[in-house]
Amino acid sequence: MNKYSSIGSSGSLLERAAEKFDFAAALRGAATEFPEAEAVPAPDNSQPVRDTDTPKAPIVRGETVAVDRVALAEAGFILPDQRPGPLAEEFRIVKRQLLLRAAGEGGTPLKNGRMILVCSANPDEGKTFCSVNLALSMSRETDLDIVLVDSDLNNPEIAKLMGIGDGPGLIDALSDPAIDIESCVTPTDIPNLSILRSGRRTDDATELLASQRTSAKIEGLLSHSPTRIVIFDSPPALSASPASVLAMLAGQTVMVVKADTTSEAELREALGLLDGCDDIQLLLNGVTFTPNGKRFSTYYGYGE
Repeated sequence: MNKYSSIGSSGSLLERAAEKFDFAAALRGAATEFPEAEAVPAPDNSQPVRDTDTPKAPIVRGETVAVDRVALAEAGFILPDQRPGPLAEEFRIVKRQLLLRAAGEGGTPLKNGRMILVCSANPDEGKTFCSVNLALSMSRETDLDIVLVDSDLNNPEIAKLMGIGDGPGLIDALSDPAIDIESCVTPTDIPNLSILRSGRRTDDATELLASQRTSAKIEGLLSHSPTRIVIFDSPPALSASPASVLAMLAGQTVMVVKADTTSEAELREALGLLDGCDDIQLLLNGVTFTPNGKRFSTYYGYGE
């Protein structure tokens, strides 16, 4: 049976989401109760990511690319080479729980625990914001190799957000047996962080992801290094079918829940579609706190 849990501990600086978004109360008496989600403050989106009119040239496979740190900062993302602020501290709490589960809190590593799916029920609930920040936070770990995979195949955004050009990616490697998926992994100038783009568009994305070839190639991607963590930015579960297939490959799933937006019914339906993953945790996104930390005030979220 799937385990639904919250990211973080009772000693977290975060407000427990149950005080405002009480999943346990809403589902009390149901066969499965979802514990409270942890909260991540919303970024300041007053300055959106810059999108210049100059098209970027395709990147050669394996070439190290420079990440546009200015664009990331303007969009409210954390940067690994800056002094950590409040948002960075919150993602430190999130990543630590995921890394502990991957390594095995009881001494036994979680099966495929180094493969993490970041998903949401609907679009515009902050999953890409959370997956990119999670990857940036994990890249600060000196002994980890982080690969951020843009698996939102119908709406890929990671390359644009990071200011890097187009290039071969996940779908290219899955559709062509001759292409080594590792050759599509692009290292960035952020230490320990690489990007696997979504690749070319196809109408058969779900079928490709469900193939045996995909399972073998993804396992090869993970086994490239014993310290590698692979983070998938998934399509929304209620909007695109690939999310449920990706959940069967991942050892951990982070379900991003947008405060005052994601309904109980939508959350339950999305979790049902992701039941191929045995370890699902909830992450509350898009909140601001009052100074005394006792309640939530204005809510706003990151638009994907």
